[in-house]
Amino acid sequence: MTALTPQNAPLLGFIGFGAMATRMGVHLRNAGYGVIAYTPSGKSSDPAVEILPTARAVAEKADVVIACVPDDEALEASMYGENGALVGMKAGGVLLNTSSVSPEATDALLAAGRVKGVTVLDAPVSGSTPEAEAHALVILVGGSVEDVANAAPIFDTIGKLTIHAGPSGSGAKLKLVVNGIMGAGLTALAETVSYGLASGLDRSMLFDALDQVAVISPHHKRKLKAAKTGDFTSQFPSRLMQKDMRLLVDAIARQAIPAPTLAGALQVLSLGRHAHPNDDYSAAIAIMERFAANDA
Repeated sequence: MTALTPQNAPLLGFIGFGAMATRMGVHLRNAGYGVIAYTPSGKSSDPAVEILPTARAVAEKADVVIACVPDDEALEASMYGENGALVGMKAGGVLLNTSSVSPEATDALLAAGRVKGVTVLDAPVSGSTPEAEAHALVILVGGSVEDVANAAPIFDTIGKLTIHAGPSGSGAKLKLVVNGIMGAGLTALAETVSYGLASGLDRSMLFDALDQVAVISPHHKRKLKAAKTGDFTSQFPSRLMQKDMRLLVDAIARQAIPAPTLAGALQVLSLGRHAHPNDDYSAAIAIMERFAANDA
């Protein structure tokens, strides 16, 4: 596989071109890559990118396919079947799967790629839309050392750091670990804020105090600020956060590892998905606030 630098002029084809992918696409086009895309709706917020009618059409035209879809079901729908990307890819092609999906879906795509002679790297990203826009994503990659190195120019263009997690499948597993910590941390915040309010602490003081203490990550401080003002404009929608925690809890159960904290966090995140599916997952804090106010 030739190094995928802009000088080698590979055309990149996105399968899925939503909030994260469009921001990646801007960085890639600015670096000199050509970008085309497929979306199920046939629409895109970036008028500079040509939208093709099927995933297969993108794969037939592109030198490198980048999958960026929300879940296992979307990956299956876009990769397989007569209009799927794999049908359109040629032997020697490269497929970078930046989607957050299950280990089983990751392994299935790798196996299907091998049959076609296609190099598949699982390369989910850590970060939300602000990081994607700021070129600050962390890419978590599973694959061989050589294949990861050849794809590094693309990863370096969309992110600030690439972590080679290990052989194929390792990136997808590491992403579940990272998002599990993120989701569990948010639910702990939501529950403890709820206690603070129910016990009579002043709301403004509480949120401002939590913004100052070292035990809370910068990511979660950003979520607290959103909750304080009630601005749940989506950076990471509740439906996707709940999906990732569900995948993690299922994967942990398959390993027979006890994880009661994560199982409990899934219940809070499920409340968030039910009430605010397309709002930012920090809306779970608002839900717990309503419990504190006896207004749930």
